[in-house]
Amino acid sequence: MTDLTSRTVLITGASRGIGAAAARAFASAGANVALLARSTGEIADLAGEIGEKALAIPCDVANWPEMARAVQATVDTFGSLDVVVGNAGLIEPIGGLAETDPDDWTRVIDVNLKGVYYGMRAAVPIMQAQGAGTIITISSGAAHRALPGWSAYCTSKAAAKMLSEAAHAEHGDTLRIMGLSPGTVATQMQRDIKASGVGPVAQLEWEDHIPPEWPAKALVWMCDPAADDLRGTELSLRDEALRARIGLTA
Repeated sequence: MTDLTSRTVLITGASRGIGAAAARAFASAGANVALLARSTGEIADLAGEIGEKALAIPCDVANWPEMARAVQATVDTFGSLDVVVGNAGLIEPIGGLAETDPDDWTRVIDVNLKGVYYGMRAAVPIMQAQGAGTIITISSGAAHRALPGWSAYCTSKAAAKMLSEAAHAEHGDTLRIMGLSPGTVATQMQRDIKASGVGPVAQLEWEDHIPPEWPAKALVWMCDPAADDLRGTELSLRDEALRARIGLTA
């Protein structure tokens, strides 16, 4: 089992879904966890559940000053920043690009791409000074394949994947930078997709999706030296061999 005692993990989008499951998993592995989200009540409740190892930080990841302050608050509280999980993401607006609201479309780019960049931008200098660190971006199959009605999401995820690759190209000699593509996960996002009725993913049933605890376990495993050979890559939980390495079983 991965031991992250005394390590500090910052998770964006920590109020629910993969983010909340990851917070619990990292805390169980001994880590301090900084929980970032706009939903202040939900992260406060989660921090209360986890206990003294958790810090709830209200933050809009699409706002650079807020993100920079959140990263500094994490370091001030726990003394280091060892892992950043860029998990915050939006799927809506779902619909034809010629009909979508430009402000809503741009908001997806702000959160799914600029939010990832802001997290990296704030964390990398700190990790470089420490001499080590892990940055993991939550990716998606949508980063590789365009889907009708998902122009904002596909575009943002493809760009975030390239951003992670660029970060690895620049800092891969000293930092561990990876992506995780979990597949479809039983979270509120899938309920929103289902309600839209748009595209093949909307046709899936709830039981077709994996539980959020699977990507959460994968994220903890990715911080272990056992995953060092995967630095600079995007891991896909659709890969049965990878699931076996992590210890994920149906």
